Parts: sequence; C-alpha cells; structure tokens
Amino acid sequence: MANFKLTISDIKGKSISKELKDSDANPLLGLELGNETDASIVGLTGKLKLTGGSDKSGVPMRTDVHGAARKRVLLSRGVGLQDAEYGQRKRKLLRGNSVSEEIYQVNCKFDGELPVEVPVEETAEEKTKDKKE
Repeated sequence: MANFKLTISDIKGKSISKELKDSDANPLLGLELGNETDASIVGLTGKLKLTGGSDKSGVPMRTDVHGAARKRVLLSRGVGLQDAEYGQRKRKLLRGNSVSEEIYQVNCKFDGELPVEVPVEETAEEKTKDKKE
C-alpha cells in the first residue's frame, strides 16, 4: 500500500505533479536514486530518472546514504544542509537512497518534453454570470 507524489520535470524546465497509489506505485519500490524506470506508469512515453525525494516527515533522501533507513550523517555540504560556513560540519538526519513505503514524495527527470495541458475556458454563460455578480 504505497502512495507517492511524483514531481516530474522535463528538459525544458517545466514540471508536473502526479499521485500514484497502491498497485501503480509498486514499480518504484526498491529503486535507488539515479536509476531509470519506464515513464508509462504516469502515462508518458520515455524514461524517468529518479533524482530525489523525501519521507512523510520531510526528511530528504540523499544519494550517498545507502539503504532505505533514516540515518544521522555528518555533512559539510550538499543535499540536506543549508547554512554551513567554510569548514563547518553538521550532523543531520537523512533518508537513504532506496525508495520504500515510508517515502512520500519522489522527484523525477523526464527525458523528453511534457505535453502542454490546455486550460479549460469558461463558456459564455459563465462569463455573463460572473459580470452580473
């Protein structure tokens, strides 16, 4: 029973969000950051490359922490550490690089361009109602 929010960005910089539930999310379980998977799980043709993510409490995933568990890691720079001066190191709580059921949000990079979604235009009747109010 895994549920993921997928944030998919393309080569042009556009991004979309999709939600995968239950059996649709199973192909992502066990994958590591940097691995590629088929984009058909979100209705696209091509490949998705996993680039990051976070768990239910907001703890970020990091590529050099192995496994799926949370670990306290001594960092000097990189993902999970914002305000470090030169030479400073901090011990931070991070999630490993494997996708498990505890992961809530997964960031992906799509190898093509995302389709443009056209916004639904209002009908003439709705426009006149809005003007009257």
